[in-house]
Amino acid sequence: MEKDILQDIIAQKREEVARQQEAVSLDQLIRLTENLPEGRSMKQALAASPHGIIAEFKRHSPSKGWIHQEADSAVIPPAYEKAGAAALSILTDTPFFKGSLKDIRTARPLVQLPILRKDFIISPYQIYQAKAVQADAILLIAAALTPAECRTLAHTAHELHLEVLMEIHHERELDCLNEDVDMVGVNNRNLGTFHTDPGNSFRLASLLPHDVLKVSESGLSSPALLRELRDAGFRGFLIGETFMRTYNPGRALSDFIQSLEL
Repeated sequence: MEKDILQDIIAQKREEVARQQEAVSLDQLIRLTENLPEGRSMKQALAASPHGIIAEFKRHSPSKGWIHQEADSAVIPPAYEKAGAAALSILTDTPFFKGSLKDIRTARPLVQLPILRKDFIISPYQIYQAKAVQADAILLIAAALTPAECRTLAHTAHELHLEVLMEIHHERELDCLNEDVDMVGVNNRNLGTFHTDPGNSFRLASLLPHDVLKVSESGLSSPALLRELRDAGFRGFLIGETFMRTYNPGRALSDFIQSLEL
């Protein structure tokens, strides 16, 4: 029963994507992606950053309810950039996370940072959507896909000059990695139960390919923990709730980075 929540999300996502394709065909979407400017490299941004924080814009969680109900995608992403984020993650799932592609469309002209479209991507259609709103990278979740699907979706992303962050939670998902994966994220949160254990990153670190850029995701609220994870080889750290639960997420990120540098 471990994957109940994830299975519910994926089932709804299939219906959602089918509805979207009825409204805007893949051919129409492809035309929208033509002649767009070159994207930004999230992998390079993380590798070059002294702290590697991917600051996440997130209003709601299926397990915890509202996190920041009035969050404005025209305000918080620029505040994250000013505070020193290396990259941005923007949730675009509506039913469970109360985000949308409009949040990326709103933020994109206001920031120079790479933007990750964070969603439950199961179809090439969603990758074209990400390109159309000028995201720079997509998230693929191994727990929601087969290795063959991961290969197909990652290849599609690279054809559109989008980078790929492949998220794993268990050792058994390592076979989802392929040559088109730019970054590997270890999710410390089980997507079936939503239980969070930052120790998961340390457990899987040594099993990941040495030459891949490693990202730790979820449950990261302590500067001391980030320093330990950097020592373990991680160069990216996806943090959302720690900042989004505050009145001023940009200020919270700035304070966090200051604490890191002490």
